[in-house]
Amino acid sequence: MTARIHIHIHTNDLAKSKDFYEKFFGVKPVKDLVDYLKFLPDFAPVNLAISNGVHHADGEQQVSHVGVQLDSSEEVFEQMQRVKATGLKVRDEISVNCCHANQDKFWVRDPSGIDWEVYHLNYDLDPIEEKKMGMAKRGKMIGLTTIAPAAGCCPTPARSRSDKMETKA
Repeated sequence: MTARIHIHIHTNDLAKSKDFYEKFFGVKPVKDLVDYLKFLPDFAPVNLAISNGVHHADGEQQVSHVGVQLDSSEEVFEQMQRVKATGLKVRDEISVNCCHANQDKFWVRDPSGIDWEVYHLNYDLDPIEEKKMGMAKRGKMIGLTTIAPAAGCCPTPARSRSDKMETKA
């Protein structure tokens, strides 16, 4: 058995979540019940369970975001192209300084508002150099899509609710 991180989320629309995760993960659920789904994607050590229910008493997400770290930028680009081909909206950030490291990544948002980050850590940033740079380098153009740099590198609850994902074939 391969070790996997288990994540269980609630949704108020299981059908929309099923459609989204089939496209994002590129696989059908291994369990598909009336009130429960379970996904085991090939490209990530994730065991994702989804069931009907409310997120939190005040309606806000309890999860900031979920991430999948891949071994190379090439794998990130391959997964990004695969996800885009399904029609899901994607926001990419290439060579972005985030969380004290330089990363290539893309984001998708599930129907319940949970942001997923697929990334490769290119290198750790030196804390002294990072202060000098002021985290100014936020992204650049590459041949895949136009990057829309975010105000911060990881979604905050306010940003999760208001940012629009962009896609460009």
